[in-house]
Amino acid sequence: MAAISSKENPHRQATGFAGTLRGLLKIRELNIFSVLLLVGILISIFSPYFLTTNNLMGVFRSFSLIAIMAIGMMLVIITGGIDLSVGSVMGLSSLVTALAFQHGAGPVLAVIAGLVVGLAVGCFNGLLITWIQLPPFIATLGTLSIGRGLMYMITKGVPVTPDVPDSFTFIGQGYVGFVPFPVIIMIVMTLCFSVLMRQTRFGRHVYATGGNEMAARLSGVRTYRVKFIVYALSGLIAAIAGIVSFSRFVSAEPASGFGAELDVIAAAAIGGASLSGGAGSVEGAIIGAALAGIITNGVVLLNIDTYAQQAITGCVILLAVSIDIWRVRRKGR
Repeated sequence: MAAISSKENPHRQATGFAGTLRGLLKIRELNIFSVLLLVGILISIFSPYFLTTNNLMGVFRSFSLIAIMAIGMMLVIITGGIDLSVGSVMGLSSLVTALAFQHGAGPVLAVIAGLVVGLAVGCFNGLLITWIQLPPFIATLGTLSIGRGLMYMITKGVPVTPDVPDSFTFIGQGYVGFVPFPVIIMIVMTLCFSVLMRQTRFGRHVYATGGNEMAARLSGVRTYRVKFIVYALSGLIAAIAGIVSFSRFVSAEPASGFGAELDVIAAAAIGGASLSGGAGSVEGAIIGAALAGIITNGVVLLNIDTYAQQAITGCVILLAVSIDIWRVRRKGR
């Protein structure tokens, strides 16, 4: 199946170190990673605090939640869809976990409650898109509003701050050596979903669905089922981020996750996801989130006006997407 295969013509590949290097430089993730290194070097030149262990671990912790959600968003975007509800799912799962603790549930039951809510919203999105066949933008925009409204209805605008055991707060506040535990979660999820997308039939079917849905369906791919699973996973992953967030701050704010969907989409776009579907990778999403996080940290360290942060991030998004479109057009010649 042409939509599934991503290998280049072997006759066009050069041999030796030079050929290998040229082949690697065509990989989107490496291009974005090069930009990440360049930005890091520039910031470190002007700020001696950037490369300190404490600062770097703080940067990793700060972008880990966006990176986790970007994994689910990347899966959705590869199928040619979009999920605007991830911020609301993150906040709602955080709130349900907090309410479970408030009503006497243990850590395991509280975490399960939060995960079930995220999975339920993801499945609901999947049904709206595959069964009722609503456009993903409209379907997830609706669930975004529903989730946000439910949070304010339940909390009346007041944060929920129950007592939680230390075993739970370790999820968001703990360290493994000098590495924050949320970063460990991010790394493990990246490895798992990278293998899922690269080494399994499901991963190939996701790419096929986004590359050419009609051709994939004629080739035997159950595209509706693929889309349903992808949106369910996106909701579940957003719920994981919500639980980690609540564990870190031990407070479920009514506005938790507000606007996070924009940062998550930005991370995926910077990381090389094609919004038309069929292209992208989990690694790219993580690199995109890291680049946005480093830019944010650099703005603080260099005493740049914080209001310029969004403008800078927006410029990076436009540049990354423009380069990707240019690459696609050049390749098509």
